[in-house]
Amino acid sequence: MSETVYHIPALLPEAINLLDIKASGTYIDATFGGGGHSRAIMAELGEDGHLYSFDRDMDAYANRIDDPRFTFVHSNFRFIENFMRHHGVESVDGILADLGVSFHHFDTAERGFSFRADSPLDMRMNRKADLTAADIIAEASEHELKNIFNAYADLKRPGNVAKAIIKARDTEPITTTSRLAEAVRQAIDPRQEKKELAQVFQALRIRTNDEMGDLRRFLEASLRVLKPGGRLAILTYHSVEDRMVKNFMKTGNIDGIEQKDFFGKVSTPWKLITRKPIEPSPQEIEVNPRSRSAKLRVAERMSEQFCSGQRSTKQ
Repeated sequence: MSETVYHIPALLPEAINLLDIKASGTYIDATFGGGGHSRAIMAELGEDGHLYSFDRDMDAYANRIDDPRFTFVHSNFRFIENFMRHHGVESVDGILADLGVSFHHFDTAERGFSFRADSPLDMRMNRKADLTAADIIAEASEHELKNIFNAYADLKRPGNVAKAIIKARDTEPITTTSRLAEAVRQAIDPRQEKKELAQVFQALRIRTNDEMGDLRRFLEASLRVLKPGGRLAILTYHSVEDRMVKNFMKTGNIDGIEQKDFFGKVSTPWKLITRKPIEPSPQEIEVNPRSRSAKLRVAERMSEQFCSGQRSTKQ
């Protein structure tokens, strides 16, 4: 399976450059996928460097790198701390995470991630997980569905979408992508049909895989795994996850609550390397249209004695 078929990584040169890779360092690619970012990191490592790459989807294993400096970890990235301990690694020099869904998932119809093909309503990143998107659609109340679409998508009328699903499933179970798309079309703006269908599927995918819970656990673990001076680089693709990453890098906590020291200075474990997120150039978007919503944020882990009054590096 070639990398170009599986996934084209967004903002690749920018992410690798800002990760500031040391040849002898130890790094984590928290979202291996097609291996694009991992291969770029490996190209910067010397003989003593090492890369640990995580992916919960075993399909990604086919893209693994045959190199003694590389270790593939078949696991959710929320468990990076546990697995680093398992491999005898106390701390690392850098962590990269690309939170976008691989092209492979959208383009493999039977995975059920897209409304563009008729397939079982699955959406599991880890095929061994119990809960599918169809299970959620079948079991969630109208109120629960409304909350899912309100929290994980920018839909204008999430309540109407929830009502439409309840009405449709009372007539016939919703077990395929085409059936779900058919059910919600009456509740979305026909002028924005593709956009709003994509938002419905996005919200359902996020809930199916507990993506926000995973991201929260991953971010908190990254602070404990990174060495002082180590960098965290994260690519986000929608406002919900980007807000969480932004808050965490700014304040050191998911909720974005500023902690102040005795002198009233903001105390944070991070130095912002990117004051504003880096976005793809028009040239990159032309070559890779799916990169258009990508945002890259990078922060550096500070030593405890330098955690107050941090300054941003202009980009």
